[in-house]
Amino acid sequence: MLPLTLRIIRAEHGVLAAMLRTLPQVLSGRREPDFASLRAMLFYVDEFPERLHHPKESELLFPKLRARAPELRPVLDELDRDHAQGERTIRELQHSLLAWEQMGESRREKFQHQLNHFATRYLSHMRREEEDVLPAALKLLTDADWDDLDQAFAQNQDPLTGLSGPVEADSQYAGLRHRILSHLPAPLGWAPATSSGD
Repeated sequence: MLPLTLRIIRAEHGVLAAMLRTLPQVLSGRREPDFASLRAMLFYVDEFPERLHHPKESELLFPKLRARAPELRPVLDELDRDHAQGERTIRELQHSLLAWEQMGESRREKFQHQLNHFATRYLSHMRREEEDVLPAALKLLTDADWDDLDQAFAQNQDPLTGLSGPVEADSQYAGLRHRILSHLPAPLGWAPATSSGD
């Protein structure tokens, strides 16, 4: 069985990837988008991947791998740089969405451009972790390493994965969870499945 940390990381990546692929669909074919749902999704990215997921990767997982796999340092350094820029990038995206909502159609194109760029980069970042970092971690880290990591990652309160966090996360984030899952396609969410090849 995979260590809990890897199961949590992969579940969080899966939810985030589904959301990043869904965001453009929330915009397509609608003159007036569902701004509340877009805000909820961007808030989720800021609240969970940026504040919980990335810091634990950068502060706990990556240092253990640097110590055992010096050849991975350039990849880990690049991923750390992405993590460091993430909070600023999501804030800019949230601001662009607010500008579109408040100022009208003249701001739509800028938001859509930023969103597409953000989603492409984020999906590439997660793919790099899945292909380069997680297999190396599984091969190189010790049981003691996994025990430390599992304790830390088990404290996450991501309301969309169902894998981690105290029970109060379910009630505290129930509204956010419902709003997001109603737009995410099956099997992760409640919306009809899409045939996207991504």
